Amino acid sequence: MDNLSFFFDALFQYKFLQNAMMAGVLVGIICGVVGCFIILRGMALMGDAISHAVLPGVVIAYMIGASFFIGAVITGVLTALAIGYVSQNSKIKHDSSIGIMFTAAFALGVVLITLNRGTGVDLWHILFGNVLAVSTTDLWMTIGIGIVVLTLIFLFYKQLVLSTFDPIMAQAIGLPTKLIHYILMLVLSLVTVASLNSVGIILVVAMLITPGATAYLLTDRLPVMMGLSAVFGSVSAIIGVYYSFIYDVATGASIVLVASIFFIIAFLLSPKHGIIVRWGRAKMADRNTNENTSI
Repeated sequence: MDNLSFFFDALFQYKFLQNAMMAGVLVGIICGVVGCFIILRGMALMGDAISHAVLPGVVIAYMIGASFFIGAVITGVLTALAIGYVSQNSKIKHDSSIGIMFTAAFALGVVLITLNRGTGVDLWHILFGNVLAVSTTDLWMTIGIGIVVLTLIFLFYKQLVLSTFDPIMAQAIGLPTKLIHYILMLVLSLVTVASLNSVGIILVVAMLITPGATAYLLTDRLPVMMGLSAVFGSVSAIIGVYYSFIYDVATGASIVLVASIFFIIAFLLSPKHGIIVRWGRAKMADRNTNENTSI
């Protein structure tokens, strides 16, 4: 309880902690919402690819003094286009082209960082995040990205749902499925940029997938899944920031660990899909069968 009181006192006193909490919650919400579509479309590996592929754009932006937002979006979209081009114009399958392009982009980013170590570029900050260092400018950028992302999801909700659950029907009625796919790639790039300070490039895929996967185990309805995913993401951020501040551990890793614990609980205890729940039902069914047989 002393730690909790100390945390709340610090939260009301220090602007950096308030910024960290708000940024973490916002990232949890937008990652949770977007992650639902990533999971349902089977695009977890693409999410990983885009989140890593923005690294060279971020580094180049830092080097020339430009906004890392622009650099990240450009390299994210270019990587998505390159993945599609390679898979459509060669014998290489889609998953292989993802592995080739995102590792190449990530490696380029790491090389650029090591070549420019004297420029003040913080590799740890870019890769693993530091939500406790979020400035007011960073917070406003995260808010702006969150509004854009959620607005795009709202405007294209019907198209996203149809192309996710029945892509053949979507094509048959004339929906631009490729355009929808690349809009989602753009959204992924935006989410990655918003998550840079909170969880970093390496861990952002966990925030895209884990809250959504947890919600997926608890409901069969997409709107409910999106709501639950946003809740899990934001609560994970709150608890993760708390433990990061109290015990002085990596913030992004703390947030992801909390989200992973929520997933494990759902995996074990979900009313429909939980391992323990299903085991209990199977044992009860066996007992009933034995009783009926003995009668």
